Amino acid sequence: MTAFPAIPAWVATQHKAFLRWTNSHLESRGIAPVQNLDHDFSDGVKLIQLLEIIGNETLGRYATRPKLRVQKAENVIVALEYIRRRGIQLYNIGAEDIVDGNIKLILGLLWTLILNFSISEINAEGHTAKEGLLLWCQRKTALYSDVEITDFSASWNNGLAFCALLDRHRPDLIDYDSLDKSDVKGNIELALKLASEEVGIPQLLDVEDVLVAKPDERSIMTYVAHWFHAFSALDKIETAGRRVEKFVEVMSSTYDLQHSYETRINGLLENFANQLENWNTAVFSGTYSDARAQNEEFSKYKSRLKRSWIAEKTEITSTLGNIKTKLATYGLKDYEPPPGLTLADLDVSWRHLIQAEAVRSKRINETIRAIKENLRKKFAETANTIAEKIDSISIQLVQLDGELEDQQFQARKIEQQLGPVKDLLDALEKLSRDLEEANVEENDYTVYSYEELQYELTLAQNAIAKKLSFIENQIVARSMTNLTPIQLEEFESVFRYFDKRQQNSLEEVEFAAALAGLGLVYSEDEMHEVFDDVREGEPTVSFEHFIHYMVDVTADQNTAEQVLQSFMEIAEGKPYITEFDLRNSLVPDPMIEQLEEIMPKDETGQGLDYIKFMEKLCIN
Repeated sequence: MTAFPAIPAWVATQHKAFLRWTNSHLESRGIAPVQNLDHDFSDGVKLIQLLEIIGNETLGRYATRPKLRVQKAENVIVALEYIRRRGIQLYNIGAEDIVDGNIKLILGLLWTLILNFSISEINAEGHTAKEGLLLWCQRKTALYSDVEITDFSASWNNGLAFCALLDRHRPDLIDYDSLDKSDVKGNIELALKLASEEVGIPQLLDVEDVLVAKPDERSIMTYVAHWFHAFSALDKIETAGRRVEKFVEVMSSTYDLQHSYETRINGLLENFANQLENWNTAVFSGTYSDARAQNEEFSKYKSRLKRSWIAEKTEITSTLGNIKTKLATYGLKDYEPPPGLTLADLDVSWRHLIQAEAVRSKRINETIRAIKENLRKKFAETANTIAEKIDSISIQLVQLDGELEDQQFQARKIEQQLGPVKDLLDALEKLSRDLEEANVEENDYTVYSYEELQYELTLAQNAIAKKLSFIENQIVARSMTNLTPIQLEEFESVFRYFDKRQQNSLEEVEFAAALAGLGLVYSEDEMHEVFDDVREGEPTVSFEHFIHYMVDVTADQNTAEQVLQSFMEIAEGKPYITEFDLRNSLVPDPMIEQLEEIMPKDETGQGLDYIKFMEKLCIN
C-alpha cells in the first residue's frame, strides 16, 4: 500500500475506509483486491467490477485488459454512464479524472456509491439515509445512559457507541456493564476486533482513525453502515427464526388441537353409543324399587351427565372453530375432520340420543304407572279376600249351636281358619309398604286398609278366644252341681273381669285380685301357697281350677241365709242396699251392674230391695 504523507488526514482516513469498503465487495466475488484507489481504478476495470457487484447486474462488454489510455477512458465512461443511468447525480468528475488518478474526486465518487448503494436504503419515517442511519443507532443505544449519538463523528470516538451496538445485538460477545469506560482505546479496539472476528463486519477503520477528536464523518458512516447491514441481516435471521418458531408453534398447537378435537369427539360419540346401548338393554324387574332406581339414574343422567355432554359438545365445536381460524390466519390449508368425526356426525348422534332419551323417559313412566296400578289391584284383591274371610268367621261364630262339646269342636275349627288369614294379612302389610314406597295414596279397588283389617282380625281372634273360653267355662260349670247359678255367675264374672290377657287363665297377681274381689284376702306367703296348690303344676290358674277352688272354699258357707246375711251386713241394717254400699264392699263393677238389672227397687226408691230378691230366689 502506497503511503500519502502529504495529503490531509481525512483523505488518508477515507482512502483507507473506502479502499476496504471496495475490497469487501470485490473479495466477496473472489476478485483480487485494490491496493491503491488512485492507481487501481485508472483503467476502469476494478470500477466496473465493483459496480456490477453492488448493482447486481452486468455492464456489458468492456476492455478487460486495457493498454491504451483511450481503452482505459472508455472503460471509465462505461462505469460513469451506468451510474448516471441509475439516477445518481455526478458533479465535476469525468473519465480523465479517474484515469489520471485524482484521489479526491475518486473518493467523492466512492462516497456517492456508498451513499446510494449502502446507505440510501437505510431510511426511517421519511428521513434521509443519513438521518435514518443515525436514528437506527440512537434507538439501538437508547437504553445505555453513557452513550449519546448525535452525529457520525465525535459521538463514536470513545468506543462506547460501538460497544453498545455489540451488546445490544450480541450480548454473548461483550459484557457492557463490566467495561472500563475510561479505557477509550481499549474499548474501541475491543469493539472493532469483535465486530470483525465474531460478527464478520469488515474493519474499514483502525483504532487510530476513531481515536481522534473528530473522526471523519464519511468514514464513520461507511463503517457504521456495515454494522447496520450486518445486524439487520442478523435481525432478519432472528426474525425469520422467530417466524419459523412461531410457525412451528402454531402448527404444533394446531396439531394438538386437532388431536384433542378428534380424541374428544370420538370419546363423546362413544359415550352416546354406550348410553344408547345401556337404555336399549335395560330390563325392569317389575318392582317399584327397581323402577324408581332406574328413574333416579335417568334423572341423574339428565341433571349431570347430559349437561356435561352438552358442555363438551360446545367446547368441541369451539375447538374446531379455533383450528380453522388459526389455519386461515396463517394462510394454511383448512382442516377437515376424518369421516365419522365431523360436527355433522356429532349432530346426528346427538339427535339419536335425544330421541332415545324421550323413549326412555316414556318407558320408565309407563312402567311406574303400571306397577302402581298392579300394586293397587293386588292390595285390593288381598284386602277384599281378608275381609270376606273375617266376615265368614264372624258369621260362623255367631251360628254355633248344639251341645257344648260340638260347639267347642266347631269353634276350634273356626280358630284354625285364622292362620291363613294371618298369612294373608302379613302379605297385605308388605303390599301396604310397597304402596307407601310408591307414593300411592288412593285405591278405587277396595275400601279397606291394612290397619282396618288388622283391627278386625284382632277382634275376630278375641271373639273366638272368648267363645272358646265361654264354652270351656260352661262345660266346667255344668259339672259344678253344688253351686247355685248365682254363685256360678258371680265366680265366672269375676274370673272374666280379671282375665286381662283373655287367655281363660289367671296369673298369680290376677288370681289374688279375683279372690279379693270375692272377699277372700290372703297374706303374700299364703297367696303363693294357695296359687301353687290351685294351678296343679300349670303356669296359670284355669277357669276349671278357679271354680274347683271356689267350690272348696264356699261349699259350706254360701247358703241362702248366709247370702242374705251378707247383704244385710253390706247394707249396715238398712232394708235396702245402694250402689255405694256394694262398691264400698269391693263388689266388682260388672256384678254391681248385673245386680242393678235383676234386683227390684225398694219402695222408697233409695236402693235395691235385697230382701224381696232373696225371697224370690229361695225355696220356702
